[in-house]
Amino acid sequence: MLLWLAEFLAQYESSFTVFQYLTFRAILGVLTSLGLALWLGPKLIKQLTHYQIGQAVRDDGPQSHLSKAGTPTMGGALILVAIAISTLLWADLSNRYVWVVLGVTLIFGAVGWVDDYRKVIEKNSRGLPARWKYFWQSVGGLGAAVFLFKTAPSPAEIELIVPFFKEVVLDIGIFYIVLTYFVIVGSSNAVNLTDGLDGLAIMPTVMVGSALGIFAYLSGHIGFADYLHIPYIAGAGELVVFCAALVGAGLGFLWFNTYPAQVFMGDVGALSLGAALGVIAVIVRQEIVLFIMGGVFVMETVSVILQVGSYKLTGRRIFRMAPLHHHFELKGWPEPRVIVRFWIITLILVLIGLATLKLR
Repeated sequence: MLLWLAEFLAQYESSFTVFQYLTFRAILGVLTSLGLALWLGPKLIKQLTHYQIGQAVRDDGPQSHLSKAGTPTMGGALILVAIAISTLLWADLSNRYVWVVLGVTLIFGAVGWVDDYRKVIEKNSRGLPARWKYFWQSVGGLGAAVFLFKTAPSPAEIELIVPFFKEVVLDIGIFYIVLTYFVIVGSSNAVNLTDGLDGLAIMPTVMVGSALGIFAYLSGHIGFADYLHIPYIAGAGELVVFCAALVGAGLGFLWFNTYPAQVFMGDVGALSLGAALGVIAVIVRQEIVLFIMGGVFVMETVSVILQVGSYKLTGRRIFRMAPLHHHFELKGWPEPRVIVRFWIITLILVLIGLATLKLR
């Protein structure tokens, strides 16, 4: 929005041309979303507390979590507002990728909001029934997949890139839609499963989002893309602004979500942020790299699958409790230790993901 204004003013004052630089607008995006989150955070927490929109805690989990009962939740709305405003202010709104990512993020946020509302406001422990949750997630995921497939201007935008190999590119054709659907919906639910401790999900999301911003910038620059042997995706660079807004909003939320948390993000935040990471990875053709960098999300998801599968097949549990972070808590790890160690693991995996740019 402000980019259009700056382009108009640049006709009269050349200094306004600085707004044409992606890096400058990305910096402004971070600062805008961070400032909004820090400003709106206390107001939101106060309102959530006033209306008693508090977290319910399972009594079969770690005993240390019982004290968290009543902590305001649905704080993910703060992240979405900060991301949306910052993106609309600083991104090029004629770019279709910006609208796809923003649309998917808000659709999945709406699904999470309804789920949280039914759990917290209506006191329905089931929340949004699973079949309806996955239905609306599928609508959002498939809608984005079909749109990206139908509007892809070049074959490079729907080919599967295999990291670490310079020439391994798979033409997957119509299966691009299937892959995109599973990446978006899968990453959405993976982040949601990880969101169980104070700050556990948001910091890895910020780190992975930052790395995807780097991939977006390089993929949208024909010179860098050619040098690094990654597909050139015209217009993908504009997603740097969205990634920057995500980073700023995430850090602003972490200010209030760090241990001991003043607010939880709820499904409204976790489902939307996971979907955002998934759709960005699809656009820049780095689905496999997302799998690597989001290894903590993958571990948490796999632990739930293994736990449920083992119990149904053998009647035994592999872990003391799933998702995985609860297993370590029940082994005696203090909550901050689990959180920080998972952050460190994510940092290592993100660096490995970035290393794929050169190890080809």
